[in-house]
Amino acid sequence: MSALAARALTFDYPGGRAALEKIEFALGRGELLCVVGPNGSGKSTLLRLCAGLLAPKSGSIAIGESALAALAPRERAQRIAYVPQALQGVPDVTARVFVLGGRYAHHPRWAGVLARASAADHAAVARALTEADALELAERPLSELSLGQFQRVRIARALAQEAPLLLFDEPTAALDPEHEVRLFLLIERAVAAGRSALVVTHALALASRFAYRTLVLQAGRIAAEGPSERVFQPAILEPIFGPHLHFTRAGERPLVVPWPNPSVGERRDAILPRPPEDPSR
Repeated sequence: MSALAARALTFDYPGGRAALEKIEFALGRGELLCVVGPNGSGKSTLLRLCAGLLAPKSGSIAIGESALAALAPRERAQRIAYVPQALQGVPDVTARVFVLGGRYAHHPRWAGVLARASAADHAAVARALTEADALELAERPLSELSLGQFQRVRIARALAQEAPLLLFDEPTAALDPEHEVRLFLLIERAVAAGRSALVVTHALALASRFAYRTLVLQAGRIAAEGPSERVFQPAILEPIFGPHLHFTRAGERPLVVPWPNPSVGERRDAILPRPPEDPSR
């Protein structure tokens, strides 16, 4: 039984322009699947469909044995934790209170989350803040946090839901390199413990290192899907992302990083200019 399965999924933007066409894939229990693709390829739209925030034009999504469309909002929150690219407005609360709001799926009513938070709720919040390396931010107002700090708090809120399915849309945005790696290590631990994760990312190096499988979108269609060893190859990725990629290996894993390719007619010193000479020398 898959944690999530999409069947013949199609979605159009307002005005009828196709965003996704006949998307089919399955995410296994305890699996990390990364979705990569150029800007405008439909990655975020796909994730919003999987979160139940958009309704497909045709096709279906199943969460375990249940049709996603049949789940009430609270039921979705019990099964799916979703971290979008951005939030519309930042509430005037501390990081701890914001993360505690992620426990609403465990209460009959939203108002009960803050008023009747249990010891289990507070323990889940502390655990999530620690896992996201955000515990030292717990008592700070969200308005005082940097973008990277706020991203770590948003990730903690999703973890505090304790949902078996995690959806991340560009989760490394605004994170420094150390926390980018820590985040993927956190996701790796979560799936090792039995959760499933669907991660939309432009971080090809991290996707090639951590993803069990990778799905490549291009213009709303699946261009490639399979184990990272097969997907992260020049013949597959260069026609989609262009020539400025470097393909190598890190141990037994493929490794892909952005890197200027002077063979495409651009002067290397124009791409990577030399530092100015020291006049004292």
